[in-house]
Amino acid sequence: MVNVGEILLGLWEKSGFAALSSGFMTGGWQNLVMLVIACVLLYLAIVKKFEPLLLVGIAFGCLLTNLPKAGLYHQELWDAFMNPDSPVYHSYGAIMREGGLLDIFYIGVKTSLYPCLIFMGVGAMTDFGPLLSNPKSLLLGAAAQMGVFAAFFGAIAMGFTGTEAASIGIIGGADGPTAIFLTSQLAPHLLGAIAVAAYSYMALIPMIQPPFMRLLTTPKERQIKMIQSRTVSKTEKIIFPILVTIFVALLLPDTAPLIGCLMLGNLFKETGCTDRLSDTVQNALMNIVTILLSTAVGATMVGSTFLTVQTLSIVVLGVCAFILSTVGGLLGGKIMCILTRGKVNPLIGSAGVSAVPMAARVANLEGQKANPSNFLLMHAMGPNVAGVIGSAIAAGFLLSVFGG
Repeated sequence: MVNVGEILLGLWEKSGFAALSSGFMTGGWQNLVMLVIACVLLYLAIVKKFEPLLLVGIAFGCLLTNLPKAGLYHQELWDAFMNPDSPVYHSYGAIMREGGLLDIFYIGVKTSLYPCLIFMGVGAMTDFGPLLSNPKSLLLGAAAQMGVFAAFFGAIAMGFTGTEAASIGIIGGADGPTAIFLTSQLAPHLLGAIAVAAYSYMALIPMIQPPFMRLLTTPKERQIKMIQSRTVSKTEKIIFPILVTIFVALLLPDTAPLIGCLMLGNLFKETGCTDRLSDTVQNALMNIVTILLSTAVGATMVGSTFLTVQTLSIVVLGVCAFILSTVGGLLGGKIMCILTRGKVNPLIGSAGVSAVPMAARVANLEGQKANPSNFLLMHAMGPNVAGVIGSAIAAGFLLSVFGG
């Protein structure tokens, strides 16, 4: 005879509700808090439009990984994967055999496949013409990396290890894929916090940057109108990604995956004979990888590792890194303004952070507030795309120093 009571009791004991209630004092509360955080992130992504293409996936991955007994992500497997004394050290076979769905997704993060494919898509959507027409923009992209190294030393002072500090510092580059690429190699246990911080600050650029832009520039400087840059030939646009790949990969071999994919995507765009490939990389491939990357990153936001003082420190250091990168770009712009006797509007320096094209749009908007006839967008795109290259080079440098 079927005992309905026993069946219902068995279903309850196997449910996540039972796991949450019975383990509330031993970690279940952390899962509940993370579920709330996941819902808040979903609200910010869907309602407030904070980087929704990535934040929705990250938030939902966070939600899934904190559902008890769902078995989608196993932090203990990845701890063993990283432990040299473990029999499954660096064994993806063990992950495939024993892992859940999100563990398998995460393999693409751990191998750096997803960030590199995202960079290929970014390259296919990037026009390096403004940079080529005004090569001095490279200097502004370099100046805007100041926050990366300032935050690195700040993290060291707060007690973080060198690998952790390098991963935190790269938030200042305002480039999510680069942050994920570096952190997955150096400090994977911090991946969730760093990814959320990096993408959140990218989304908050229109709020974070303008006060510092107005603080560090005068009304007269913001009114400066820049002359139209020269027209860049198609030949230059084709040669540029090839030369950059050769030079940067020889200089910093560790950055070859990011720079190589970025420039390959751009070459697809510029050749004129690979339009189908460019379209695929920009759209279908980019969308698929974004889904896998964001969900896998969200899966690392396990309550037991995310709800720590360390995470709060990362959030604080991250915003400091981003602000200092903005300041570095603006100071570089002011110096260039002085050297050119007022021909460069220092606002374009703020676009040296790697958030394409939002940072350039913010610079253009601030310029138009000071002078309605001012159009800085194309001039700001030069430092903006230079920042993409600069953040990749900074990541390659840090990886070469701390990657062993």
